Amino acid sequence: MNYSQKYFLIMGIIFCIMSGTMILAGIMTHSAPPAPTYTVLAMMIMCFCLSYLHPQFKEKDERMKLIRYKGMFFSFFALTAYYLLFSFGLNLHVITLSAVELLNILMALTMSTVFISFVVLSKRY
Repeated sequence: MNYSQKYFLIMGIIFCIMSGTMILAGIMTHSAPPAPTYTVLAMMIMCFCLSYLHPQFKEKDERMKLIRYKGMFFSFFALTAYYLLFSFGLNLHVITLSAVELLNILMALTMSTVFISFVVLSKRY
């Protein structure tokens, strides 16, 4: 494990502690967690994924390019599904979210989907 990989792992642990604290604060106040919680959770996922992917991504070969290309390709369809689900949910009044909450959730879903798809595809190829 080289230094960059360790730094990503350490940052992932720090983001895990921060998001856990924010979720705990939301639970203790009997309300939804603060809006930035979703972004911090996504950054935690991103750091753990980059920690895993660093040895493979530091080499600029065809496999890495294929993983990035297909990861972005699959993430596009997942994000389209997220947007459709939120659109239907908001228009049919199934879910009620403020604009800030919706944007934070969509940003977190985008980040998480891209990096998790990279990990899945790196195991596949």
